[in-house]
Amino acid sequence: MIEDEERADALFHALSDRTRRDIMRRVLGGEHSVSTLAAKYDMSFAAVQKHVAVLDKAGLLTKRRHGREQLASGDVAAVRSVASLLTELEQIWRGRVARIDELIASTDQDSDQEE
Repeated sequence: MIEDEERADALFHALSDRTRRDIMRRVLGGEHSVSTLAAKYDMSFAAVQKHVAVLDKAGLLTKRRHGREQLASGDVAAVRSVASLLTELEQIWRGRVARIDELIASTDQDSDQEE
């Protein structure tokens, strides 16, 4: 269970940054070299490399070497695991809303019976 929580922390931390989310959009669309990705942003190559490293460490993308270039591609299964975590949280939330609705309905019924 702790491993699952640590994984969730890593996934959500990686996706908490706008640049990293944009990088994910790009690499889910196809493989890109880190240098090509870096050219898209107004920051240093090293900064983009760090963003890619965070995504790689979280398991959201994979890197491979092709000659002198590092190529990054998105891991669809990892993105699905994020979606699964969010679905689980949504189900908890919906359950709470349903219980609130039930409480309101029973309170309304009690008020009607008192009248």
